[in-house]
Amino acid sequence: MNGAAVPPSRLVVGISGASGVIYGIRALDALRELGVESHLVVSRAALLTLSQETDLTADDLAGRADVTHRLNDVGATIASGSFRTMGMLVAPCSVRTMGEIATGVTSTLLSRAADVTLKERRPLVLMVRETPLHLGHLRTMTALAEMGAVIAPPLPAFYAKPGTVAEMVDQSVGRALDVFGLDWSAVKRWDGLRAAERA
Repeated sequence: MNGAAVPPSRLVVGISGASGVIYGIRALDALRELGVESHLVVSRAALLTLSQETDLTADDLAGRADVTHRLNDVGATIASGSFRTMGMLVAPCSVRTMGEIATGVTSTLLSRAADVTLKERRPLVLMVRETPLHLGHLRTMTALAEMGAVIAPPLPAFYAKPGTVAEMVDQSVGRALDVFGLDWSAVKRWDGLRAAERA
C-alpha cells in the first residue's frame, strides 16, 4: 500500500529558560505514561530555572526522559529531519528561543531541532511564557504561526475547576499534547453546559 507513513511514537521535548519548567517536567511524565519515547534537550537557562523553581537536579530531569541530548550536540539524531518523530514540544518556550526559531538562526540543538520540525512539516508546539507581550513578540508569533508552528501559551481552563496549581499545569500540558494526537488522562474535557444551565 502507498498510504502515508505512520510516524513513530517518539516526541522531542525542549525546555528553555522561561519560568514554568514544570510544564516540561510534566510533559515528560505524561509521555512516559502514554508509552511515547521522549527525546529531551534543555537550555542552560532552563537548568537555572529548574534550580530556582523546583528541588530537582539536572540528573533528576534527565531521568524522566528516555533520551537526553546535550545542548551543543549538533550531531544528535534530533538535528536531522531523517530522524522521524511525531514533532516537538517546547515547554516552556522563552522569547529568546521563540525568536531563534522564527529567524532560523539556530545557535543550539534546541532551536535546531525546532527548525528541523518546521522544515519537515511536523507539529511544533510552543508553550510561550511571557506577559505582557509587545508588538515584536506578537509579530514573531505571527511569523511562526505562518511557518506552521502552534503557539500554545499555558493558560488555566477554569471550566475544569482546578483545585491545585498542579491540576492547572497538567491541563495545559495535556491540551498541548492534544496537538500530537495524544490523549492524556489528566485532561478534563469540556462536555457542554449542564442541563440546568441550558434551561
